[in-house]
Parts: sequence; C-alpha cells; structure tokens
Amino acid sequence: MAALRRDPGVDLKDARMVPGGAEEAHEGMKTATFAHTQLSPSLRDAKFRMIIENIEKKFEYLRRDKAFLPGPVFFAASASLSGILANFILRHCFKVKHDVLKTYASLTALPFLSTIVTYKFFVTDALYSDHISKENCVLRSSLVGLVCGVLYPSGLAFSKNGRLAVKYHTVPLPPKGRVFLHWLLLCQTQIKAMVIPIILLTQFGILNGLQQYAIYENTYKKTVPED
Repeated sequence: MAALRRDPGVDLKDARMVPGGAEEAHEGMKTATFAHTQLSPSLRDAKFRMIIENIEKKFEYLRRDKAFLPGPVFFAASASLSGILANFILRHCFKVKHDVLKTYASLTALPFLSTIVTYKFFVTDALYSDHISKENCVLRSSLVGLVCGVLYPSGLAFSKNGRLAVKYHTVPLPPKGRVFLHWLLLCQTQIKAMVIPIILLTQFGILNGLQQYAIYENTYKKTVPED
C-alpha cells in the first residue's frame, strides 16, 4: 500500500517538472530566434555591399573597354580593307565573276570580327591579367595585325575564290597534288600587292600597342594608390 501511495507523488513531481523543461526549451527557441534576428541585418548589409562591389567592377570594366575600344576598332577596319583588297586581287587572278556580294561580305566581316576578338583576348585582357611589358604588348599587337589583318584574309580569299574557279571552270584545273602551287604561280604577280597591307598593318600594330599600353598605365595608376 505504501508503494501505491508513493506512485501518485512521483507522478505529480514528474508532472511539475515537465512544464519547467518546456519553458526552458521555449526560452531557448526565443533566444535563438532573437540571435537570428540580430544577425540578419548584418548579413543583409554584407550581401548589399557585395552587390554594390560587383556593380562597381562592371562599370569599371565598361570604362576600361570604352577607353581601349577606338584602337582595336580602327585596327579591325584596316583588316577589313585588307580583306577587300585580297578578294579583289584573287577574283581578278582566278577570273571569277560569281558570288560577288557573298565573297566581299565574308572578306569584310570575318577579318573585322577576328581582329576585334583576338586583340581583346591576346592584348587587352593580357595587359590586365598578366601585366605584360611594353615590348610584349607591341609584339602581340603587331602579330595580331599580321595574322588577322593580312594572312587570314589572304588565305580566306584564296580558298573561296579558288573553289569558285574550280566550280565554274574559269581557269584551267590544277593537276592533282599541286593545287596550292598551281594557284600560287597563277597569281604570284598580283599577290605582291599584299605587301602594302603587311607594312601598314604592322606599323598600325606597333602604334596601337604603344597606345594601349599607355592607356593601361594611366588606368593602373588611378586604381592602385601610390605608397
């Protein structure tokens, strides 16, 4: 009987202890919620600062690209003129009179775009990522002018007009295995005129490289404070 009397007391104690634990757990949840509300404004401020910094970086890149843009655009326009000249010479050599608009459009647009893209990745981006020297910048710029401004348009015009010459039989077909040599001998006199764009675009590349490096130095001095 005594054991039976003790059991209700124990139950009452347990019943009294349970609400206390629940209250402690409830207070702990309140504390965690309060701490979370205390930290959330700082997290919002950090995210806001990151967004502002990203926007400022994008505006800085836009200003930088705007400063660098005139030189490569003029360079690319010179490459387009070189492509037009190469197309004119090789069409005359191969006596091609078909697809005039198609060949001139491709020989104008493709050298322009290739020069812009190659100059950006090979010269402009290299200045800011690798911090290349002035001599390296000038060398890269002149190589872009030589390859994208002369060699690429000449090879493209040679390929397109050679295929048209074979397609429409405007010139005698070359022997098998000597296609390139045959066509080169066919237009060796007229193709010497491409020496003019080689000289001009090499000089433009040197001047443009010097100009781009000067712009880079000015922007670098503005962004990096002196000690």
